[in-house]
Amino acid sequence: MNANPDVIRILAVDDHPIMLDGLAAVIGTEPSMELVAMASTGEEAILQYRKHRPDVTLMDLELPGISGEEAIRIIHNEHSAAVILVLTTFKGDAQALRALQAGARGYLLKSSVRHDLIDTIRALHEGKKVIPHEIAAEIAGHAIDERLTSREVIVLKYVANGHSNRIVADMLCISEATVKVHVKNILGKLGAASRTQAVQIAHKRGIIER
Repeated sequence: MNANPDVIRILAVDDHPIMLDGLAAVIGTEPSMELVAMASTGEEAILQYRKHRPDVTLMDLELPGISGEEAIRIIHNEHSAAVILVLTTFKGDAQALRALQAGARGYLLKSSVRHDLIDTIRALHEGKKVIPHEIAAEIAGHAIDERLTSREVIVLKYVANGHSNRIVADMLCISEATVKVHVKNILGKLGAASRTQAVQIAHKRGIIER
């Protein structure tokens, strides 16, 4: 519980110590905020949230073990009122949308932390949602796009790793002809002219990780 309701209690989650130190430094400049705990993995984030019940949680998406996205989902399922801000270097609309669907209330690029973190935390604590304009525009721009199926995403990941259709077929225990159909659908949905371009688009949008 928060002994001082005027102070916003914060949990910071990132697997890079330098980033955690930076967050601590920025938060430390604001008297109305307190960094009550830090975590470097998804598992630690869940445990620290349960222990401290912070007002706002800052969550990196790329974490060892349980991903940030999955940690958000678990925390949100246990505590629907949890206020979670995603901190990431990626501008991809697909990744942002997944995080928001998992339960995040806001999204902030790490490059904006120094200038925007305090105001963003305050806005979230007031019940607002915060999404950078460029990411909101990306989400809106692809809102009517036909999404890749889960199987198509799996195929695309194998393609991104340089595997041929035959190898992908063997790995997924399906025919090579079926893989070709999946690849054709992937190219069409992403508006790509080649497998290489499809992978580039998928990386940029956060459909698959680099």
